[in-house]
Amino acid sequence: MMFTNSSSPKANKNNGNYSKTSLFDIHPFAVKLAALAVAAITTILLGSFFSEWRYSTEEKFGALGWSLFPSNDIEERITIIAIDEQSLSEIGPWPWPREVLSELSNKLESAGAALQLYDIVLPEDREGDSNLITSLSKHNSVLAQIPILDQSSGVRTGVMSGEILGMRCQPPIPSTSNFLANHAGYANIPKGHITPIVDSDGMIRKQPPLICVQGEVYPSLSIQALLQNLPINQTDKPIQILKGEGFLSAEWNIHFPSYFGAKIPLDKDGNVRISYSLRPDAFQVVSAADVLLERAPLTLLDGTWALIGATAFGLGDIVPTPHSGATPGVEIQARLLSSLLDGNTPYTPSNSMFLWLIECLTASMLLIFIASRRNQISAIGLPVAALSLPVLSLVVHIQFLQSNIWVGWLIPAIFTLLSSSFLALIEHARVRTEKQRVFDNLNSYLPGKAAHNIAFNLPSGAIEAHRSELVLMCADLRNFSSYEESRPPEEAAALLHCFFVQASEIIEKHGGQVEEFKGDSVLSSWSCDTNESALFALNAANELQEMISSVIPQRPPAGLEPMALGISIEKGPTLVGSIGPSHRRSHTILGDTVTITLRIQEMTQELAQPILIGECAARALSSKELESQGSYLLDGLKTPHILFAPKHIKEAEVYETPEMNLDSNSFRVITGGKY
Repeated sequence: MMFTNSSSPKANKNNGNYSKTSLFDIHPFAVKLAALAVAAITTILLGSFFSEWRYSTEEKFGALGWSLFPSNDIEERITIIAIDEQSLSEIGPWPWPREVLSELSNKLESAGAALQLYDIVLPEDREGDSNLITSLSKHNSVLAQIPILDQSSGVRTGVMSGEILGMRCQPPIPSTSNFLANHAGYANIPKGHITPIVDSDGMIRKQPPLICVQGEVYPSLSIQALLQNLPINQTDKPIQILKGEGFLSAEWNIHFPSYFGAKIPLDKDGNVRISYSLRPDAFQVVSAADVLLERAPLTLLDGTWALIGATAFGLGDIVPTPHSGATPGVEIQARLLSSLLDGNTPYTPSNSMFLWLIECLTASMLLIFIASRRNQISAIGLPVAALSLPVLSLVVHIQFLQSNIWVGWLIPAIFTLLSSSFLALIEHARVRTEKQRVFDNLNSYLPGKAAHNIAFNLPSGAIEAHRSELVLMCADLRNFSSYEESRPPEEAAALLHCFFVQASEIIEKHGGQVEEFKGDSVLSSWSCDTNESALFALNAANELQEMISSVIPQRPPAGLEPMALGISIEKGPTLVGSIGPSHRRSHTILGDTVTITLRIQEMTQELAQPILIGECAARALSSKELESQGSYLLDGLKTPHILFAPKHIKEAEVYETPEMNLDSNSFRVITGGKY
């Protein structure tokens, strides 16, 4: 005999929660907007509290556009005269005598250099200064000096000179009172400062083109080179600092009014960004020794701007850049000169935050669209977006950088990463909620294990069943069919529902599991993992009998017999699983134990016993609490079975030992039966 599931819903203690709707059902769009708002707030907090980390990370990865895709152009206007290891070996250790520097200046002039820029500071008074001063004065030369922006250094060496006449200190020009300058004898030689902005990671990414020292404004080496060679009307102000105008304009701009409105973009702190778009080998480099010993090719010097500086590692003028961890400082000056000459100095627009906002809004609309697709698009799209959108923010930044606009990428990247992750978590929670709802609904129709197999396994057309040793109990509402025939269907359904709900609660309270509802009966089971399974079933049966009096009507309709509850209990091997085609499976419990249990339940009315127990289940119960009802040939079976009834409807005791000690006064044993 097999007992298959019916369409009647299984009631349990949780069924009152199944109708509850989740937040995802009521306000799905509001939940997504809330996730985006949380991502935006988190991004702002991270950007504020970890500003140093944000800056260094954005700068390192933001320069990938330069290091991965450098320009292939060759800078032929500037030639670096390198004080390298070869020069130190052939000419002598640094510092060189003034006569050597004077000779170097004369050689460069003879080779046709149009401008000599010295990335060198000469703070000491030494022999031969007069000859060097004469050479520098004749050869259109610029010396370096270093205003020190660290106010705590207290260094004031040499004499600052070469200030821009008629220009006053004003925002955003940085100011300091400390400096390392040249000896006073070089005061009439044009000067340009080489003060860098050194970031916490040692990188040099910016330089202030103008610095205010003790009330005077001094230009950088590259700015002084422009001022010295551009046809600027000296009666006017040579340069002006004006606020940027336009959507993609810089915060500030240095204007050259007399030179066709040329301008240099500055950031809010008055710094110019150094461009690393050129490859390191794009610059022409000639050893100073080759110039002094007249071995340098004249084509590399004629008409160029000669930039003299140290490249030897031992001289200490080595800095990390996006291209290399050890770049000579003179190359930084060459890059500044090159970008100023081309007018392509990179800068950050004053409206960069608005550009970030546009990126974030665009990404938000895309994410909401993906999250609104309740299928594989959202399941796959959101994780993919979490990985791809931050990279896309970096790609957008690199694209802008090709136009010398440093937009920044980390804020949009953090926002898109957090937004995608939050929406993916919400989508995961929604899917889990819906799966749990499906599972709970399945569990309301099927036993837990069967519901789990259906929910988490693919359907199969094969028999999926396993043999288990179970204690079965069948509880049938007698005379319900007659009651249903004479009463409205709504009233009969309410009565049956109440019976199913309370019966399920009692069975589960005693460790059982409802296997099936069929008609007006309940089939439940207990695993035989413990010796007390039959006792648990008997206790549940006793409580069911006590409960039924509060469920069935006290006065049955006229002409009808009163309803009662008949319960049978038996123990034995049972096959539990699912059968049927893959598109229409059915949970089933079958075997002769099921048949015997159902037939014993039919005997409860004939023997006028509310509870009958089969002989196999009786072996696990105390003989003192059971009374034999005789041996009976059950309907449809060939072997007689001994039936037992509890003497009192209350909890029975379990045997102290698993061995059966039959009491001849309590049991009447006959030939046959099931052992």
